Formats: sequence, structure tokens, C-alpha cells
Amino acid sequence: MKFTLMKSDGGARRGEIETPRGTIRTPAFMPVGTAATVKAMYPDQVRALGADIVLGNTYHLMLRPGAEEVAALGGLQDFMQWDGPILTDSGGFQVMSLSKLAKMSEEGVRFQSHLDGSEHMLTPERSIEIQTLLGANIRMVLDECTPFPATHEQAETSMQLSMRWAARSKNAFADYDAGAGDALFGIVQGGVYEDLRHQSAAMLQDIGFDGYAVGGLAVGEGHDAMLEVLDVTTPALPQDKPRYLMGVGTPEDLVEAVARGVDMFDCVMPTRAGRHGTAYTWRGKVNIRNARHAADPRPLDDAMACEASSRYSRAYLHHLHRCGEYLGAMLLTWHNLAFYQELMAAMRAAIEEGRFEDFRASFYDQQKAGDIDPR
Repeated sequence: MKFTLMKSDGGARRGEIETPRGTIRTPAFMPVGTAATVKAMYPDQVRALGADIVLGNTYHLMLRPGAEEVAALGGLQDFMQWDGPILTDSGGFQVMSLSKLAKMSEEGVRFQSHLDGSEHMLTPERSIEIQTLLGANIRMVLDECTPFPATHEQAETSMQLSMRWAARSKNAFADYDAGAGDALFGIVQGGVYEDLRHQSAAMLQDIGFDGYAVGGLAVGEGHDAMLEVLDVTTPALPQDKPRYLMGVGTPEDLVEAVARGVDMFDCVMPTRAGRHGTAYTWRGKVNIRNARHAADPRPLDDAMACEASSRYSRAYLHHLHRCGEYLGAMLLTWHNLAFYQELMAAMRAAIEEGRFEDFRASFYDQQKAGDIDPR
């Protein structure tokens, strides 16, 4: 993997990540394909919207259908018919948040599946093996996502464990990668504490990774606290490596994180919101279930190229969601992913042209203007 930093504008960065499966333009938003599918979307649709990479979930895929089964079928790219790069998370967050009776030790995490209660052991080595079997082009170290709130002592203990697991993940990756050109990212932990974030960043760089993620955010600390952590963390990361903010977020989160030097994002928000009737637009959020949309002939955004955004009336989308029709979830998911990719493309262009701060101000002006029916 090769990262090229092409342009900076203030803290914002425009770059490219070259992988064996293709180039990722940054800043990049990665749609989440939890169980080898981006919910309610065809892979070709996701690609056509401008996504260069998608995310797969180690925890869910190791349980069903199984990493060895996916490998036997050609890896995730063949399995889900996605022709671009794939990043997989380590599975650690889902183990702690979804599984039954998870018990953590120095060795790893022993847990019971939330599907059938079967017992499994996830270690740093097994996590890397699973991600390799899945065929991920970018793999993540196993870490503990420090809960919030946590005392300084609790956050330090958690961070130190994650750093030991990171070193073991790096050793396992060296055994499994076999020179295929894929990448391994370390994950900075440390809660909301500046000194711990700096220690974690330094320890990861001593180990040496192809990219660096910021983990343990969007777990309840709030938007302002998240930005404060980014303010002190991204300057401590290498300039010549990609930076990935895990599990974030809203359009506002993305704009602010890009301003602070983040290159990569993933979040279930656009797809989950779409399934539940919320659309993200250039003029703010739209709750399509609201009665005021029942007779509104306007599309969500007739300036967008996406047909879900420009072709179907709000009245029709309102009707579909009120009736619980699958098409309603499909169309709003399609629109939301299109908007997120348009947002990333607009930020890349603004950075390239040296006008990111103007774009940032304009973005907030549009969001504040709202989306009131002018009739």
C-alpha cells in the first residue's frame, strides 16, 4: 500500500491510497458492508456513487458464514461481487458490544455468539487470520474500545492492553501477509485524555504501521469532546500515513474531522438513517415520515445526479415509509450514500483548489438555511 499526500489546505488533506485492488481518493467515506453487503444497496450502485472502498465486519463474518467459508469462495470481493478495496475491522468492538458473556484477558476475548450462544476466542492473531481469510486489503489491529466514561487509570490500563495487542497483531500480519501488498493499521486509544492519546500514538509509531486510526470515539463523549480529542491526536500522527477516524459520523462530524486532518471514515449512519426515514441533504436533515411531506411534490434534491434524490417526490417517499415498503428504505439509503459521496468529493475539490475554509463556511450556511417548503 502507498499513500500520497497531494495537497494540504490548513489542516485538511487531499491524497490517494494505492492498494492491490485500486486507488482510494481521500478524504474518503467507506460505506459499511457489515455482513458482506451494504444494506439495501447493490454493489454496483455503491461503486457508481463514487465509493472507492467498503468496510466488512470481522465479528459478523466470522460467525456467519465463517472466514474459512468466505476464503473458499474467493474472498469477500468475489463473495459480494465488489471489485474495489475492502477494509475490515478487527471485530473487537462488536465482541464487547454484541456478544454474550464476553470475558477479556491478556490472551484476547472469549465470548458467546449473539446468534446461537456458541463459544469463541478472538485473539490478535486470530483476528488477523480471519481478516486475511476474508481477503481484506486494509486490516485493523485488535484493540479494546475504551468505554465512556472511564477514569484516567481505567483508560490507561485499556490503552496499554491495546498497545500490546497491536504489537501481536503486527507480528501476525507479517506471517499472514506474505508480501501481497495489503496494509495493517494501528488504532490510537486513550479515551478523552491528551497524555494517553499521545502515548498511544507514539507507541504505535514505534511498532510501525501502514496507517493510523483514531478509535474509542463516538461512544458517548459528545461532538465537542470528540473534536477536542482530534485536536490533540492528529498532530501526533505521521504526515505521510493515512489517518482513519473509526465509526464517525454525521455530515458535520466529517467536515470538522477533515478540517483536523482525517483522511478516512466509516459509519452506519447514512444507511441506518435511510432505513428509518431520515435523509441527509445539503440543507440539513429531512424526516420523510413527517406529515408535512405527505403532499410535497419536490424531490429530496433535484440538483443531485442520484435518481433516488432527484426523481421521486417526497410525497411518494413519505408514503413508502408510512406503509413500511422496502422500496422506501432502499431509496433513502441510496440517496444518503449519494449525499455522503458528494460531500467527500466536494471536500476533495475544495482542498485541491485551496478553498476548504470557504467550503466549510458555505456548508454550515446551507445546513442552517433548512429545508422548508417555499410554497
